[in-house]
Amino acid sequence: MRLFAVPPENRCEAQAVTQNQSLSRASLKTPKAAAIAGMLFSVLTVAAFWLLWISVPADPQEPGSWLSANSSTVALGLNLVPFAGIAFLWFIGVLRDRLGPLEDRFFATVFFGSGLLFLGMLFTAAAIAGAILIAFAAPPDELIKSATFLFARAVVFSIVNIYVVKMAGVFMITTSTVAIYTGFAPRWLAILGYLLSLLLLFGSYY
Repeated sequence: MRLFAVPPENRCEAQAVTQNQSLSRASLKTPKAAAIAGMLFSVLTVAAFWLLWISVPADPQEPGSWLSANSSTVALGLNLVPFAGIAFLWFIGVLRDRLGPLEDRFFATVFFGSGLLFLGMLFTAAAIAGAILIAFAAPPDELIKSATFLFARAVVFSIVNIYVVKMAGVFMITTSTVAIYTGFAPRWLAILGYLLSLLLLFGSYY
């Protein structure tokens, strides 16, 4: 049996590795990881939407002059969307891991489903808008005068201003509810989330 005994120095190394793994696992489960991911998502999303807001007119029937004047700004905003999505997925994953056995199946389903729908539709709208920029770079005059441009512009407008916003509101409601019942966030933050989610659901059309 002594032939298979682990030397003391190897035992110390194994214990050190186990402790390091435990510390790394604990650091991932801390609220800081979710908070950093959430703040990063917020900053990137606000920056992307602000760039699009100052560059693209609100009217979906606008003739398309923004394509020649603000295409670089729009492209920058669209390129921020994937990084915001990565931060958002990290936020959802860390938050669900933080909740662990406290997670309710009903709210977990709505929370996770609304988050994925929000992100999927946001990526879809960004992809269509990016396709408009690529198509404009080939034959600019033909694209602006075509029905395809008007259709694509209206699709992006509808997805972002109706469906993405509403799913964001549902996600905020479920997150605030989970925060109140589990106490993983301050109560005032959950109440603020309720108020902002109602604004998105019923008071926001742009």
